[in-house]
This record gives sequence, structure tokens and C-alpha cells, in this order.
Amino acid sequence: MTRVADDPHHAEVPLTLEGAPPKTLGVLDQGALWANLAVSLLGFSGALLLLNPLGDAPLSLAAALTATVVGSLIGTTMVGLAAIPGTQTGRPAMVLLRGLFGARLSYVPSVLNIIQMIGWGAFELWVISQGAMAIFGDAVPYAVWVVAAGVLTVAMTIWPLGAVRVLRRYVTIAVIVALVWYAVDFLSKAPPHTGGDWSAFAPAVDYVIALSVSWVPIAADFARHSRSSRAAFTGVVGGYTLAQVACLGLGVYAVAMAGAAAVTADGTAVFGPFVAAPLGALFFAVLVLRETDQSFANVYSTTVSLQNLMPRVDRRVISVVIGVVTTAIALVVDVTSYGAFLGLIGAVFVPMFAVLAVDYFLLGGRTRWNTEEDAPARWSMLVPWALGFAAYWVTTGTPTVEAWDRIWLPLREAVRQPWMNGALGAAIVAVVVTLAIGGLRRGSRDGSRRGSRQ
Repeated sequence: MTRVADDPHHAEVPLTLEGAPPKTLGVLDQGALWANLAVSLLGFSGALLLLNPLGDAPLSLAAALTATVVGSLIGTTMVGLAAIPGTQTGRPAMVLLRGLFGARLSYVPSVLNIIQMIGWGAFELWVISQGAMAIFGDAVPYAVWVVAAGVLTVAMTIWPLGAVRVLRRYVTIAVIVALVWYAVDFLSKAPPHTGGDWSAFAPAVDYVIALSVSWVPIAADFARHSRSSRAAFTGVVGGYTLAQVACLGLGVYAVAMAGAAAVTADGTAVFGPFVAAPLGALFFAVLVLRETDQSFANVYSTTVSLQNLMPRVDRRVISVVIGVVTTAIALVVDVTSYGAFLGLIGAVFVPMFAVLAVDYFLLGGRTRWNTEEDAPARWSMLVPWALGFAAYWVTTGTPTVEAWDRIWLPLREAVRQPWMNGALGAAIVAVVVTLAIGGLRRGSRDGSRRGSRQ
């Protein structure tokens, strides 16, 4: 008789970093996880920026949908590439950075990731509660919804691979049915989208890229349990792209029905058309329940990031503590005001994983990647990361913290480019500088070998 502990259908993440990660997730598991992560309750309101990213040059419907497909493919390819080293090494994202920066230097991005993931987790609990209140009104207090969502989030984090399997078997199907139901209803009711052109196509693509690559810091956390690199990459690119295109496409009609002005003033106004549809409350409840995969992913990523600092601490203990902290923040802090700060911290991860991808795939890193606790410091890799971080703020047009934005304003005005998002600018600079450092390192080694033969 097969014991439950040995059954791959019941295998779970090891309790500490010392345990070997089970390789149980196939392409459908990965695809279902990433498809669900691509569907967000407030993601529907993102159609506002998709349709008019510059504020004065609206896109046609064809241009907006094309930008969604192109941007999603580019962004998810970046996320998929960040997932592959996790599959090949069996290490979560922040532990992978030991191979890039060294063990001690990897603590810096780990702490930043912990801060941002706790913040995003609290924000998701707020979104879930707002979605539930859109259905039930004030009959159930906000705090009750936050605590309930927090408890469910912690339970999913304690059994993360079980949660992914539930998403594949049950939740994804329910979400597809809900989205199709709303699409049929909205297409028959929403006013037609007319006018617009292709002039702001490039910034619209960059906006969609930014939506996708925001998940780069957690890609390896789940991909390390994938059966193959191909399954991890295909699941990310296929699942996330299809769902994000559907989400933003549906958002175009939801925003039209709710009113652009109302959604601009309050992002939760986009919930109205969903609840008002026939059987809308039922299907919107499906989307609200599904939103817990967002809080789950954030809390789980916080847990495994902390394990980079405390590799022998039981992840279940960490998950409970982080779940309590995240829930408390959602209860007492205005999490909507935290978004600008989260954007500032999040800017570090796009150039960082661009550096990782170049070093790992193009400069031979996979043959020497050291993720042990004594991995030596690699100070040179801080250079492309820092320059990519700077490039993000030179090229972005997204406001964050006013005092911080003021620092970069002179450089932005000197560059004067309205067509590139910070995510793409940061990645390009980080890639070019990393390749240059790799070329210098190779040239130095070749020179040393020639000198030794003479």
C-alpha cells in the first residue's frame, strides 16, 4: 500500500530549505496557477490605462487588444525565464540569488521582497473584502471578511502544493465559466468602443508588460516543484497570457458600463456591472473566492523568502506569523496608500532578474550556480542591477512617492521619451551592462591564460 507521504498526489513542500522539493507540478498545474494569478478583481479596471496610457491619445479597440497580446507575451516570457532556474536548481527565488550575488548579499533583495509581499498580501485581503461587500453590502463587517480571507490564505500557504492542485481541478473551471458568462452579458449591454488610433500602441504594450513582470519575484517559488523546465515555462506563458488577455478585454466593457470617471475615482466601482449581471452575485463570488490565490501567492513568497534568512525554521510557523501580520495590516492600515511605496520597492526586481537571466543562460551561470549558505559574494553583479534600477526611474512615467519622483525628474526631462515603461527600460539596461561585464570577465580570463603560457 502506498503511504500518503510517498504519494506524489499528496506531496508537499518540505518544511525547511534542507528538504528536497517534490517535482509534482505538470504543465496543467502551472498553467492553472498562473491563469488564476492573471485574473484580478481590480485588474479589470486596468483597461483604463490600457485604452489611454498617455492620457490624451486613446487607442482603438483593435490596437488595445493587440497591445494586450503582445505585452503579455513579452512580459510572461520574462517571468517564464525567471522560473526555469527554479526548476533546474530546486531553489526558491530569493535563494537563487545566492548564485547571483552570494549568500550574504542575497539577504538585501530578500528583505525588500518580504516587505513588498507583505504589503501586497494586505492589499489583496482588502480587495477580497471589498469584493465580498459589493455582493453582501454592510451585512457583514469589513473586519470579518479580512479575517476570514486571512485564515483561508494561511491554510493555503501551509499546504501550497495542495492549493495549486485544487486550483487546477476545481477553481480554474469555475473561473472560466464565470468569465464566459460575463463576456456574453457585457457584449450585449456595453456601449460600443469607437474612435481611437494606434499612436499610443507602444506605451500600452509597456503597461501590459509591467503587469506581467510584477510576478517575476515569485516565479521560481512555484517552478521549483515543476516536473520540467518546459512545463514551468509553458505554464507561465500560456496560462498567464490567455487569462490576462481575457481579463483586460473584459475590463474594456466593464469600465464602459461602470463609467470611466467612476472607475478613475474608485477602482472598486468596476465591481458594479459584475454584480448587476444575471446571476452576477453568484459568479462574482467565484471571482472573489479565487482572489485568495493572490494573497496566497504573496504570503507563500514571503515565507520562502524568509527561509533564505532562516533556512532551518519550519515554514508552517513562518506562514502563520506572516498571515497574522498581513491580516493585521489589512485591518488597521490604509493599504491603498501603500501602493506607491510598493511600486518603488518593486522596481528593484525587474532589473535584478534580467541580470540573473543573462548570467544564468548566456554567461554559463547554470554550470557554476552556487546556492549554498557559504556562496561567495559577487560584487560585480551589483553594477548592472543598480544601473537597471536607475534606468527604471529615468524611463518610467508612473508616479510613486512625490519626493522620490522629484529626484529623477531632471533626467526624465533630458531623456524625453514618452514611449517606454520603466520595466522595459530597466531590463534593457541591465541586460546590456551584464553582457558587457561578462565580456570583460571572459577577456580577463583569456588574457590570464595567454600570459601563463608565455
